[in-house]
Amino acid sequence: MAPSSISMQNISRQELYTSLPARIQYLHAFLDFSSRDIDALISGSKYIKQLIPAVVNIVYKKLLQYDITARAFTTRSTSYEGPIDEVVEEDSPQIKHRKMFLTAYLNRICSDPSKMEFWEFLDKVGMMHTGIGRVHPLHIEYIHIGVCLSFIQDVFTEAILSHPRISLSRKISIVKALGKVIWIQNDLFAKWYVRDGEEFRDEKEEVVIEKEGYLHGVKILDGDVEEMGGGEKGASDCESGEKKPGVCPFTGVASDLDGLKVSESPANVDPPVSNGA
Repeated sequence: MAPSSISMQNISRQELYTSLPARIQYLHAFLDFSSRDIDALISGSKYIKQLIPAVVNIVYKKLLQYDITARAFTTRSTSYEGPIDEVVEEDSPQIKHRKMFLTAYLNRICSDPSKMEFWEFLDKVGMMHTGIGRVHPLHIEYIHIGVCLSFIQDVFTEAILSHPRISLSRKISIVKALGKVIWIQNDLFAKWYVRDGEEFRDEKEEVVIEKEGYLHGVKILDGDVEEMGGGEKGASDCESGEKKPGVCPFTGVASDLDGLKVSESPANVDPPVSNGA
């Protein structure tokens, strides 16, 4: 039998569970995450960011539709089944606060994924939903994490593919790149939930408690939160259906939650301010 012409890469199973860079390198290789995806994310970030205010509102409308996810905003746990004194509304202070951080997070995933700091932050996001790494622990069971990430990906995918001004080839590049990042984020959540590779964790990993939005003592979401300063304003613009160029080209996204329709037709969508795209 002739030897195979395919060169097989060696992957250290131990490193997958003990080295974040090794894990990220494997995920990148398997998903063919390359400079093409990085370029697609960076060049497409202006379109993705225009969608973020509406996407954030859609996500929180969805989370507040189910008691098991809504209760986490008052109890900080999806497993709590006792009585709840407070019913959370979408315009409540805690939901507005959570919207602020989801906005900053989604802006962050449009930053430069060629830097290891990008993936360290996504790993920390995974960790902080498992009850560690916070002064006030947060316990969100994995089923809700996975389905929420899928929901976010679904909304972004339809919105990007429905954009009236981006070429089809570029839409495909942006959707593929964003999908790979979201699936790597999903793995970096699963990394903290599943017990695979537990035999390699002889010593408990030291976890430094930091404020939300910080990595290694540096506030890395600062610029994104400021950028969203008009984030709440931008969200209301999208929901009201007011047509304002450069704010949100998909004015029907938030209001058409049930069918996740972006618009009835391209004619009903305001194109973004032309940037030569």
